[in-house]
Amino acid sequence: MTMLMTEIVQKYAIQQPKGVATLYDGKKMSYSDFYKRVENFAAYLQEQGFEKDDVIALYTLNSDLFLIAYIGVQLAGYVVMPINTKLAAPEVEFIFNHSEAKGLIYDERLEDVLANISYPFQHIVGFKEMKEVIVNYTGQRKAVKLEPHDTAVVMYTSGTTGKPKGVMLTHQNIVSTADIWSSSMDMTNEDRMFICTPLFHCAGLHVFAMPMFYKGGTVVIEEAFSPTNTLEQLASTAATIFFGVPSMYTIILNTPNFKEHAFKNLRLLCYGAAPMPYELVKQVKETFPNVKVQNLYGQTENSPAATSLLDADALTKIGSVGKPLTQTNVRVVDSYGESVPAGGVGEICVRGPQVMKGYLRNPEETARAIKDGWLYSGDLGRFDEEGYLYIVDRKKDMIIRGGENIYPIEVEEVLYQLPEILEAAVVGLPHEVYGEVPKAFVVLKEGKSLDEEAILAYCRTQLAKYKVPHEIEFLVELPRNASGKVLKHTLRPKVSTR
Repeated sequence: MTMLMTEIVQKYAIQQPKGVATLYDGKKMSYSDFYKRVENFAAYLQEQGFEKDDVIALYTLNSDLFLIAYIGVQLAGYVVMPINTKLAAPEVEFIFNHSEAKGLIYDERLEDVLANISYPFQHIVGFKEMKEVIVNYTGQRKAVKLEPHDTAVVMYTSGTTGKPKGVMLTHQNIVSTADIWSSSMDMTNEDRMFICTPLFHCAGLHVFAMPMFYKGGTVVIEEAFSPTNTLEQLASTAATIFFGVPSMYTIILNTPNFKEHAFKNLRLLCYGAAPMPYELVKQVKETFPNVKVQNLYGQTENSPAATSLLDADALTKIGSVGKPLTQTNVRVVDSYGESVPAGGVGEICVRGPQVMKGYLRNPEETARAIKDGWLYSGDLGRFDEEGYLYIVDRKKDMIIRGGENIYPIEVEEVLYQLPEILEAAVVGLPHEVYGEVPKAFVVLKEGKSLDEEAILAYCRTQLAKYKVPHEIEFLVELPRNASGKVLKHTLRPKVSTR
């Protein structure tokens, strides 16, 4: 029988008690101390009158306490629900109500948001109290039988297109994902995984933190991404693996004191959550010639784990998200659910032990998303002749201009070829004749200038006429959610027909 993450962390506490589990704010925590704190917190939670499978909300910024709480809730027999700390009070309140959460673990620095929410929690514990509990609590944890297919975590989707849905992930989902990614990235207990993306997000938590624990390595935690501080910490902690969304790499490479740092231990740079333009991948590889790069693709509904593009293909298969991961099947299907041939565009479907149990209290959406064991991702993609997958776009983002399909990502890729452009996003603009036409929102690099006509002139040399943006709007920055994805639905209300 597969060991669950709670058991794996306990195993390392016994096998390598002095091994470093976490490094946060300059403080190391051994596996022995980490697991003891997890046990204390689990025992404390059990004394608060919760019942098995109750949902406990985890509303905190990145820290070692986050990971103690995350595993502690599961060890106690409850369901942990990390919440996006960047949401507004009404959005957080919706999640509390929809999930029917019974408990709340929170970081006091977020009290301002919670002050605007009225919700009848059975028990609330702040970090100040938690810090005392995990060290000094003397109660005994009651053994709880955790089944692989019990719900372990509920993660609400980012809601880029509507109300967020609560993705139910099982203990089996999490440990399978940890196994899959640790294998793909060749992780060992010698690795130090640097995480500055939010731990409340599926990628930071399940693609990096849990796989690192799965191998007995060290999770290096930074509260949030900050160009100067991240560079300093990446060097001083001797991190071996780093993950960032494409915009973070752009910012890092353009940070003035970047070249002052040496990253002697760094062996792998991972990226995902948004497309990485060819020029940026090339720049990263030239800047870090001895470091491998790896593109990761998945979504909350598959824990997230679907495909990966390895370093060897980073510049020859640009735009691809690689091949299916181990234990994973991926298909591209038409509207009838039939596989399309190589080169054909269809919806990407994923099957494997990492596919979610379903959406919490939403059987209709669950039935729509999972059919015969296959998760219908909502992403449009295509396979090439060699079996490499390419994301064409979100089904909901596709633009139909006079009957012609336009995938925003292909227009964005052309915009990124212009050296003056830092970021770009393309959405559909309503049009009385064509139905829709593409509109581009661009952010220029600091100190650079470029006018609309110059951008359009370049696009005309690279794209079919119908794909050329109807207009360009310049922004200071693109709206993004906490995972780095552009919130295109917030751009659409800005569009207007000319």
